[in-house]
Amino acid sequence: MANRWAGVTVDCVDVERVSRFWSALLDRPQGPSMPGWVYLGEIGDPQPRLVFQPVPEPKRGKARLHLDVVVDDAEQGTAQVVALGGRFTGERHEYDEGVVLVMADPEGNEFCITQFY
Repeated sequence: MANRWAGVTVDCVDVERVSRFWSALLDRPQGPSMPGWVYLGEIGDPQPRLVFQPVPEPKRGKARLHLDVVVDDAEQGTAQVVALGGRFTGERHEYDEGVVLVMADPEGNEFCITQFY
């Protein structure tokens, strides 16, 4: 049996708002979706699809899993996230390989933008 990674599911109170943020940030169009849900991409795409699932409760606590988004310029990447409705958490890590900035989407789901040197 061959297993493969098909996608990542994000719980959201406002599925439309959060999926628009990620669609614009990653330049990924909406694919066929179940009612009330939004899928970015389709099964079989070269990249795993992102699935936005409606839930009644807001996010609480730190995420145990997050996405890493590679950018050409960390400052421009931060500005884009903020312009789309996300925010910079203030957490920044410098490594020999590059810089990592911890961001949050409009509902507070953490993710990192990374600029490799």
